[in-house]
This record gives sequence, structure tokens and C-alpha cells, in this order.
Amino acid sequence: MANLVPPHGADAVQPLLVPEADRARLLEHAENLPRVPLTTREVSDVFMLGMGAYTPLTGFMGKNDWQGVCLDMKLASGVFWPIPVTLSTDNEISSALAIGDEVALCDGESAEILAIMTVEDIYEIDKNLECESVYRTTDPAHPGVQKVLEQGPVNLGGSVQVLSEGEYPEKYPDLYLRPQESRALFEEKGWTRVAAFQTRNPMHRSHEHLAKIAIEVTDGVFIHQVLGKLKKGDIPAEVRTEAIQAMIDNYFVKDTVVQAGYPIEMRYAGPREALFHALIRQNFGCSHLIVGRDHAGVGDYYGPFDAHNIFDELWEGALVTRPLKIDITFYCKKCYGMATGKTCPHGSEDQISISGTEQREMLSNDADIPPEFSRPEVVTILKKYYASLK
Repeated sequence: MANLVPPHGADAVQPLLVPEADRARLLEHAENLPRVPLTTREVSDVFMLGMGAYTPLTGFMGKNDWQGVCLDMKLASGVFWPIPVTLSTDNEISSALAIGDEVALCDGESAEILAIMTVEDIYEIDKNLECESVYRTTDPAHPGVQKVLEQGPVNLGGSVQVLSEGEYPEKYPDLYLRPQESRALFEEKGWTRVAAFQTRNPMHRSHEHLAKIAIEVTDGVFIHQVLGKLKKGDIPAEVRTEAIQAMIDNYFVKDTVVQAGYPIEMRYAGPREALFHALIRQNFGCSHLIVGRDHAGVGDYYGPFDAHNIFDELWEGALVTRPLKIDITFYCKKCYGMATGKTCPHGSEDQISISGTEQREMLSNDADIPPEFSRPEVVTILKKYYASLK
């Protein structure tokens, strides 16, 4: 049997989704509880808790965990954790609650009851402290900071029983893998060293090159894409999946890649989120996380290699999953092939590199995208999608 990395901070993955046989009874019970509406990020966190991706968390963080994570990247127990997982509400709801009460957690948009939480802490936070610690900025233009600043004034901490996985299992039946399922799949394949590739975009040739570098030093790559809420202009998961699969089918050796998705919502926390992605992938059974240039960054808030460097700041035993740090990748006309900033001595005038914004404009205008940048099979799928928007 394959010897995969252990789950983070636990002997086994700890999914908080209650057994199906108990859900109807608990849902009936939840109908009579006070309701707490959730933001899209909190909904995403409920699903992540439900599938066990946030092992060893038992629910939303209390004040001691929140403070330890912000200041020291540690839970109160001492276990490494780089990003707060919190639930906020308003004064009207929180003032009617007491420690030990149960509440029904509801999707703020659909009103569906998703979980039952036992309230174990009611507290206020310093939002600027969280933003400075986690995002390295308090600029409200940063999408992660904006989410924190928009939170209610009070946080509720406590353990949760998850009652729903939303639409994900039905909408993405071949893509939605829970940590226990990815681990079983890796064991079935005999993989012990697995590199995760995080993406919320279709993969062009630079991404393909990153994955192939990882295949050279591991047993296989887990292309793991974001299924949670995206930024405006991002390509839907269904289109992205088709484009990535076309690349896998045509340009990768059979059985060296697994494509899957998970219900996280990006925080765009740059270096801290790179650590978070590695921790989550440890729960999925991955020994490595591919960390490229400006991983999980947005705008100019982080340096291009800040997400590489932060792994070197961790203490011994903080995280088992390791980064595969890879420089910026591109096609070089003088090298006659794909290269990285570490392997290519030539100047930018010889490097074919197109920004995401430029690519979207080219696709919108049905312009030719060079095969050195993106595979023709991928471009065909993306052009079809952009044509459907007109």
C-alpha cells in the first residue's frame, strides 16, 4: 500500500459531513434553531470543513485560535495554521446567543441550511490586525482585505456538523474528489510522491511545463482547481475542465496526471495562501505543492517570489507537504523550447509570454494565439466559449 503523507495535525482525515442516514433528522432539528446567514467565503469554508480538507479543525475558530493564527501562524494547540477560518455575524444575532447554544448556518444567498454549529465563543476581532498579518496590507482594494472589512462586528466560534455539500457533487461528478477519495486513488495508482498544481485558470504551456517538471521528480501530478466563487472575468469551471482535459489527453503520458476540483474560495493572500494551499493538499495526500511566480497573489501586493520564501520561515515539523519552487516559465525562441528564469539566459524579447488580461482580449477578439503560448486544442475550446458570450 502506498505510504502517503499523513493528514495535517491528525492521524486520519476528519470530515465533518454527518452520515447521510442522520441528515434528515438533523435538518429537521436545525429548522427550529436560530439562523446565521453565511457569506460566500463562509459557505465555501463549511464545504471544506465537511469534506475534511481543513483537518484538524472541528469548526470555525474561537478568539484564541484566530489570534494565534494571525500573529504566529499557530492554533492555540500549537498546530501550524496560516489563514483564519472564521464566521462573522451582526450584533442583533450575536446578542441573542449564549455559549452552548446551537445555531443553523445558512447560505446567505439561497437560505439553504448547510450546518449546525454549537457556539463555543463569541468575540470581536481587530480587522486591521488580521489584514496586516494575513494580507500584508489594509488596502480595501485588495479582494481579501475587502472581505475582512465587510465582515460583521462579531465572530462566532464553535464546532460544526455539516449537513450539505451544496451542488458540487452533482454538478462536478467526475471532478469533485474529497480528501479520503484522492488518497484512495493515489494508493490505487501506487503513488507516494504527489505534486499538487493549484489553478483557477485554464492551463497554457507555462503551466504545462510546471506540471511536467513536477512529474520528473514525483509519481504524478494532481491538477486541483478552484470550484468556489471566482473573480469577474474568470472562466467557468466547466470550460476550464474541458480545456485542461484536452491538454492532458494530448500532451501528457497516460496515468501521470489526475484532474480534480475543490470548493474553496480564493482569498488572494499570496504567501500565506501558498502555505494554506500546501496544508490543504497535505490532507488530500499530496507530498508537494507546485509554487510558481506570485502564487495566489493579486495586483502588486506581493513580490514575485514571496510565496517561495515564506516556506523557509516555517519551524521544523510545521508542515509535511513541501513546495516545489519553480521560476517564471515561458517559451524561448532562442532556446527553441519551454524554459524558466533559471534555465534561460536570453532576454525578454526572445520570450513568448502573454498576460491573462492580454489572452482574454485576444480570445474575445478571436485573435490568433501562438502555439508556443497555448496548445491549439485548448485555444479552440476557449475561443468557442468566448464566442458564446457575444
